[in-house]
Formats: sequence, C-alpha cells, structure tokens
Amino acid sequence: MLSNVRLPRSPSGWTMAVFGVLAAALGAVGLVSPDTTIRLMGLAPIPGAERAADDHTLLFLTASSMAALNMGVYYVLAALADWRSFFRWTVPFRLLTCTVFALAVLGDRAPAGFLGVGLWEGAGALATGLALRYESRRAARVTA
Repeated sequence: MLSNVRLPRSPSGWTMAVFGVLAAALGAVGLVSPDTTIRLMGLAPIPGAERAADDHTLLFLTASSMAALNMGVYYVLAALADWRSFFRWTVPFRLLTCTVFALAVLGDRAPAGFLGVGLWEGAGALATGLALRYESRRAARVTA
C-alpha cells in the first residue's frame, strides 16, 4: 500500500510541499479557531462579547484562512506533479508578499506580529528559488 504513496520528486517540489502543508494547516486552524491564528501572530484576541458590531476582523480572518487552505492544497498538488513552472511563478510573488507585509508593519498599518507572516513567505520563496537554481545547475552539469 505504501508503494502507491506519491512524494515530491525534487528539492524544489519538497519546498513547495512543505509550504503547502503548512499553509493548508494554518488555514484550517484559522477556520476552526480564529483566536488561535490571532495568537500565533502575537496578537491578543478580542472576546466575542467585547467585539464591536461593525468589527469585521473575523470575516477577514475567515477569508484569509480559506485562501491559505486553498493555496496550500494547490502547492501540494503542484509539488506532487513536479510542476516546476508553477514553482518558478510563485517565487517573485511570494517575495512581493513578504515585501508588502513588511512594509505594512513598518508603515504602522499592521502590528509587529504580522511581520512573521511576511518572513515566512519570504523564507519559503528563497528556499524554493535556491532549490530551483540548484536543480538548474545540476541539470546543466549532467548535460554538459
């Protein structure tokens, strides 16, 4: 039965799979327990009774969590298919996400705890980019 288990076939695929599993898991946590996600970012959750009627924090957290869950599944499926073009496409956009999130913190649009989200995106993008570069160089040596 284990012989049918499919795993990523390349270092870049593994970076995508790990990122995808983490994104999907964190998305699921946000859907099931939004306060846990808020705490993971170093923020203090506001109890429901104290939340203002027009506070849409949980709405945006639900949307972000669902997006993270979906994105995580896409990344895992791409990793299992070894879809390296997709891997390459994600690197600049994940670096852009890192930059935007860091600027949001630096510009006081987001609390300092949010910086971890950006750094997570940036670190994942760098890991994938470096793995793709390694694979490209290795392939060039093999064909030379």
